[in-house]
Amino acid sequence: MAFAWLKGHGTENDFVLLPDHDGTVHGDLDAGFIAALCHRRRGIGADGVLRVIRSSAIGIDSAGEWFMDYRNADGSVSEMCGNGVRVFALHLVQEGLVDAATSFVVGTRDGDKRVSIDGDAISVDMGVPVVQGVSKVSADGNTWEAQDVRTGNPHAVAFVDRLGDAGTLLAEPAYDESVYPEGVNIEFVVREGEHHVAMRVHERGSGETRSCGTGACAVAVATAVADQAVRPTTYRVDVPGGTVHVSWDAGNHITLTGPAEIVARGTMDWTA
Repeated sequence: MAFAWLKGHGTENDFVLLPDHDGTVHGDLDAGFIAALCHRRRGIGADGVLRVIRSSAIGIDSAGEWFMDYRNADGSVSEMCGNGVRVFALHLVQEGLVDAATSFVVGTRDGDKRVSIDGDAISVDMGVPVVQGVSKVSADGNTWEAQDVRTGNPHAVAFVDRLGDAGTLLAEPAYDESVYPEGVNIEFVVREGEHHVAMRVHERGSGETRSCGTGACAVAVATAVADQAVRPTTYRVDVPGGTVHVSWDAGNHITLTGPAEIVARGTMDWTA
């Protein structure tokens, strides 16, 4: 199977983009194919795949022409990816598929996301977060309370003394499966200053990644709740791959702002 591909990242959370505008190239996107494509040794290597497809071609009711069909590195379907949507949006602009002079909508499984671009900064309205209860997560022999925050994906946010306390994160941390029956992204967070935190994340289906956009949003929300911060408020979130900013406005919407970059493109004759 021959197909076009691109490689991009948002704060080093990296993705393979598959242009498939009418849905005829990749069909239902086989999970085994996605996992092989994302493999760091046997494939191109990525934290996930973004199929670039028209909303009408995939049967999605969206105000946006383009739908981000996002898959985790293991081939499983995911609702949303905050870093991925910035990379996706940059690709649309670079290919002339949308007008960068105005904001535009990208369809996702978590609903429509409005994107605006100002120089190198790409901002995405990530919608309204849902703050739920507290459960526990464990890693490297340590256990912490974790705030349940839903920002398109489920997140368990744990404040720790040091980011290294979570260990290598080569194995998935333990969590309460009754709270997260479909899995969860787990963030470990330290405070760096006023409205400034740093985090590591273990993403379901991908392992530890260099960044997680919906996770950064969840971390900012959890920190704001702990701080009893008055909205509107903005937090700087440092991830291993860079820095993003998350704003939570008086209308309860969160906006994720950060960079994105397309680093490679080509045509592959897939033989695996």
